[in-house]
Amino acid sequence: MDIQQFLHEYNRGDRNFSGVRLHRVNLQGVVLSGIDLSRADLSDADLSGADLSRANLERANLTDADLVNADLSGANLKHVNLIGADLSRASLVGADLSYADLRSTELSQADLRGAILCDVALSGANLTHANLISAWVENTNLQDAELGGANLNLLRHCGMGGSLATSSRWISWGLH
Repeated sequence: MDIQQFLHEYNRGDRNFSGVRLHRVNLQGVVLSGIDLSRADLSDADLSGADLSRANLERANLTDADLVNADLSGANLKHVNLIGADLSRASLVGADLSYADLRSTELSQADLRGAILCDVALSGANLTHANLISAWVENTNLQDAELGGANLNLLRHCGMGGSLATSSRWISWGLH
């Protein structure tokens, strides 16, 4: 599906784009609130400043995506692949990131208030000055994560640094 057709269908009221391939697409600043992009390939996509609030991105591939200043508040990001993505200053308020792979992800100044971070891989992630107030963190690997200046007030957790060896992790999406 090309980008013009995708945007036309969204603007017409369609919201189900599960499994769509939009590798390296430019959706900078586009409003896609409430969209279903589960299992979509959005690797290397430019989604900076995009409104993806309440979007379903479960099991989507967002490897190396640009999500700077994106609104992902209330989004379903379960099992999402965000390895190497840039979510600087992104809003993830109330987002569910359970089982997400956020290794080497840029989350500096991201707003993660009330987000669910259960069984998440955050090793090597940059969370400097991120807001994690009331975030739920359980069995999350923070090895080598940068937390300087992060707001961890009222952080709710049941164990940090647990092993993720038994959870599913992304290995490869193949050639694009």
